[in-house]
Amino acid sequence: MPTPTVLDRLLEIGELFQHDMATAFEGTTLTPARVRVLWVLQHSGPMTQQALASALEVSPRNVTALVDALEEGGHVTRSPHPTDRRATLVTLTDDAVARMRTMQAEHAELAAELLGAVAQTDREALERGVDAIATRLRELIEADRARRAGERTS
Repeated sequence: MPTPTVLDRLLEIGELFQHDMATAFEGTTLTPARVRVLWVLQHSGPMTQQALASALEVSPRNVTALVDALEEGGHVTRSPHPTDRRATLVTLTDDAVARMRTMQAEHAELAAELLGAVAQTDREALERGVDAIATRLRELIEADRARRAGERTS
């Protein structure tokens, strides 16, 4: 059996995070996509569905379905925008704010637990390496996106 590569390990970590998230939300109406909406709202504050679609890089139709489900589950509310009568603001409910605070605390605990597996002397190098990999992957994705857009216009 070949020795796992760094990419193999990164893919495994991604799968483990997905499994952990799916397990964490079992029995709730939350899904990874819905939680992503909650994270964006938690960090950015109330926003229009159009701004939310842009922040999530999804279609307005997709955001509408996500917000509908989150509103039905009591996680967000829609209200008129104070300065644009055509727009609606999406805001976390008090219950969702409390849930997000809990999730942030759990997130911090998990980060500490995972970093605890790495020797203190290696952590700085690990963080630089992970940042470099994430930056490069974003660059590759953006280059691929630009290439595909160019092929569609040709």
